[in-house]
Amino acid sequence: MAYTQKFYTSDTHFGHALMLSETVNCRRPFATTREMDEFLISAWNAVVRPDDLVFHLGDFSFGLGDEQRVRSIFYRLHGRKRLIIGNHDVRKGGDLHPTLAGLDWDAPPAHAAETTDEGQRVYLSHYAHRVWPAAHKGAAHFYGHSHGSLEGLGRSRDVGVDCADTGFAPRTFRQLTGEWKGNGF
Repeated sequence: MAYTQKFYTSDTHFGHALMLSETVNCRRPFATTREMDEFLISAWNAVVRPDDLVFHLGDFSFGLGDEQRVRSIFYRLHGRKRLIIGNHDVRKGGDLHPTLAGLDWDAPPAHAAETTDEGQRVYLSHYAHRVWPAAHKGAAHFYGHSHGSLEGLGRSRDVGVDCADTGFAPRTFRQLTGEWKGNGF
């Protein structure tokens, strides 16, 4: 199956009430988790088409015990989805939560991955790295986890829904790296 475009996002935290708290500084202007979830689904589907590929860099959902809710959200989201595992995606022992393991991911969930986009090598992880494969050769690094509060280093950046420039939606490589044009991109 051919895709038309690649997208990147992280930290949707579907169903996670703490994301609405002022104490975590996620800047989510929603009154309830239901409102947040519906907005995130709508924002996602406004940019992603059914054949597009979305790399989700971790922390897909919270309350993974409610398998029916998580499955419903997953199947409402457009595109083929690949999960880079985040800290909220695993159980205490570190293995992927069965609810997420049971979803129809485009590839098996992994702790890190690499892809190419716009002719550039891109390293994907839930966590920010100071160095990453081929960083010294110009590779980009996309991460999540920090909810827009951690500055990128070199050609790295947070791609999470809480970043000021993502509009709570997945974004393309070009949209995420436009500011890097003077740095060889």
